[in-house]
Amino acid sequence: MAKAIPKISSHRNGRIGSRKGTRRIPKGVIHVQAGTRRGTPFVVQSTTANSICTVVDQGMQRAEVMIKGPGLRRDATLRAIRRSGIPLTFVQDVTHMPHNGCRPPEKRRV
Repeated sequence: MAKAIPKISSHRNGRIGSRKGTRRIPKGVIHVQAGTRRGTPFVVQSTTANSICTVVDQGMQRAEVMIKGPGLRRDATLRAIRRSGIPLTFVQDVTHMPHNGCRPPEKRRV
């Protein structure tokens, strides 16, 4: 049996990657959803640092931070973002707070 010759499409000419240039993002918004059961603060710091590195490689120079949720993880995330070297234009807390809350259940009748 003869070996099959691997095909290289003439359309792509064996080129890997896109035709567009690299993305340049001068400023952006970082949304942080810090829940109460989302891992330890150390894990949060390391994942934030990894994601910030990828964004810095794309050219982000300034950022706005929107933090949602309670807990210690929000502090650890903000610390990691500040340590990354990106200047922050502002930090805003966007946690939902009910004005009057839900309607209470009816009184039980026996």
